[in-house]
Amino acid sequence: MLQKKSLTDRIVHALGFEFFALLLCAPTIALVMDKPLMSAGLLTLAISVTATLWNMLYNVLFDRLQNRAGFQRTPLIRILHALGFEGGLILVVVPVAAWWLSIGLVEAFLMEVGLLVFLLPYTYLYNLGFDRLRERYAARRMAAAVRC
Repeated sequence: MLQKKSLTDRIVHALGFEFFALLLCAPTIALVMDKPLMSAGLLTLAISVTATLWNMLYNVLFDRLQNRAGFQRTPLIRILHALGFEGGLILVVVPVAAWWLSIGLVEAFLMEVGLLVFLLPYTYLYNLGFDRLRERYAARRMAAAVRC
């Protein structure tokens, strides 16, 4: 069942996504790029803010497309959803990362490719888990309302 997502749903979704990604990515970038954790953490936070705003916009647009076209979120659609989200984000992240870490665009792009290897399955699994938890929560609320 396709339910309209509230602003609260979208905020919880985006902040949860970015919070867990931040916890995982900042130390990884610092280690792999041999940069101070503070520098990698601030870059990750800047990317996270950008990604949070993109996440909310992208998902609103994706939901509108889904509502108009009437497709289900099959595994293939979820993969395409993740690719679209990450593809849009890469256009901003690579030049910012290159500047922030004082590295070339190619090195920043390779760093982003490394992050994508992690973030694509993370995005897929996070969205799947979020949707399932949201469905369970909605079903419980509905069952509680029926009992009252």
